[in-house]
Parts: sequence; C-alpha cells; structure tokens
Amino acid sequence: MSKKTKYILVTGGAGYIGGHMAGLLLENGYRVVVLDNLTTGVRAWVPKCAEFMQGDLCSLEDCRKVFKKFPISAVMNFAAKLVVPESVTMPHVYYANNVGGASNLLKAMVEHRVRQFVFSSTAAVYGNPKKVPVMETAPIAPLSPYGESKAMVEQILRDCAKAGLIDFIVLRYFNVAGWDTRRYWPIKGRPVPTHLISCAMRALHGQGKLIVCGNDYNTPDGTGIRDFIDVRDLVQAHLLALKALDKGIKNEVFNLGTSKGFSVMDVIKTAADVAGKPVPYQIGSRRPGDATTVIASSAKAKKVLGWKPQYDLEAILKSEWERKL
Repeated sequence: MSKKTKYILVTGGAGYIGGHMAGLLLENGYRVVVLDNLTTGVRAWVPKCAEFMQGDLCSLEDCRKVFKKFPISAVMNFAAKLVVPESVTMPHVYYANNVGGASNLLKAMVEHRVRQFVFSSTAAVYGNPKKVPVMETAPIAPLSPYGESKAMVEQILRDCAKAGLIDFIVLRYFNVAGWDTRRYWPIKGRPVPTHLISCAMRALHGQGKLIVCGNDYNTPDGTGIRDFIDVRDLVQAHLLALKALDKGIKNEVFNLGTSKGFSVMDVIKTAADVAGKPVPYQIGSRRPGDATTVIASSAKAKKVLGWKPQYDLEAILKSEWERKL
C-alpha cells in the first residue's frame, strides 16, 4: 500500500502533540484518522483533511469502531494523561486511562490484523537516572504513576511483539514545548498546560507568577535540569519512526531530546531575553515525582532513524512567545 492510500490512526489527535502529528502526516501524503475523546483535546485543532471520530480508548467498542470503519495500516498513540503530580494523587485514574486504554487499542489492532504501532512514551520511565545523558539501556525506575503507566505499556508492547502480534517503535521523549505557529492558535476554554515553558509564558503575559518548584536540588543553581525538545522536531521523529517500520526496523526504543540540559533558572533567563522583560516568579516547594536532572542521549535516534533536531531552546521560546495566549 502506498503512503497516499495508507491510513494512519492518530489517537489523541485533537491534542497538542497529536494535532501537530496529524498535520505533518497529511503534509506528507498520508491519510489520517483522528480518535479523541476531547477531554483535553480541541476539535478545531484536528486538520480539516483528517477523518475524525470522537471516542475513548477506555471503551473497547470505540476502539473497534474506528478499525471497522477505516482500513488502518498503522497506529500512533498520543492519548494519555500526563501530569506527573496529578498522577501521584490519582494513580487509579492514570493506570485505567494510560494502561487500560492502550490495552484496548492493542486488542482492537490485533483483531483487525494491524501490526504497526508507534508509542508516545516518556523520559519519566528513567526516574532519577544515575548517568546523564540517559541512554535507552538505562534502568527503568519511574518516580510517579505516570512514568509507571508508560513503562507498563512498553512491557505490554514487548510481550505482544514477542508473541508475533505487532511491530512497534517506542519514542521516549523529554520535555516537549514550542508551536508550529502556522497551524495552531490559542482557543478559549482549552485546558491550561502545566509545563514550565507554558507557565513562564503566562507569567510574562501578566497571568500570575511562575512558581519554581524547588531550588534545593543538587544542581549548580538548585533547580531541576531538563532537556527541552520542540514539538516540530518531535513529530518529525514520529514520521521517521513510521517510515522505519516500513523498512523492517521494529521493536526498538529511541530517546528524543537535544542532549542539552537547561535548569529552570536557565529557562527563565532565556524567556526573559526573548520577551524583552523579566519573568515574574517565586520559589515554591518541590513537586512529588520530579527528578533532579534528566538529559537525553539521542545518538540512537540520529543513527538509526536519521533524525536531527532543528530547534534550540531559544527557538522554542520564541514560538511560544509569538503564539501569544
């Protein structure tokens, strides 16, 4: 089947990353089906040329319906809850949604003989890594139910592949931010993102202060260090993963990051430089489930997938600032 007739199912495709992914797939000649329950997604973010079905992965029948209606060839799963502190207080919800939903999706895939699966995973599976940059072979030791839920789905994928039922690629990404400002815009009523860069932008726009969650970590300035990846680079890696599955590269795990670490204070300073004014902030307490330093080694993705991130932290912040709120 040529890519022009290849239907790709993008679960969570009305969300931030899934919406960017759906747009890139369409630009590259694929047909796209979006399945989203619109709990946090926005219907207006689904590209007009994509097919849309409102449904929930926690419903096996919803999963089955999409495969009955469309000749799906591959699945990209972005449908998951992802707020680390919330997962600590609501673990039952995260396991039911992230693990239960993925299990239903895989069951429907196997029933309809769809093999290719690209999974949206996370650096949270590593917890507090002993060595950075983190390689894919590092121990799995999540600090939160969110990270645990992603690690569980990865194990399910390995078991399904071992049974000969699917072919998968797992993409563990680090801190995603940035926008394709050509395509996406702010929408009233959309759930407010909780990640650092989004919070810094709201503070710059006069919507309260940025809360720095702890300044007593074992880092040069006391704040946590992260690897920030632009969403445009991220979805490009997913496209390369899909092509890799077509070439027979399968059952592999890849980190996605820039291999550069920035502290919370580094982000605040760069955001201030981009906006031309200081970021209002105050020091708060640590959040449960947060690691000290997490930086990716993306050497494997670069070598095997041919992926190379194009956007640095300043470019990410510029796209966020230009997008407005």
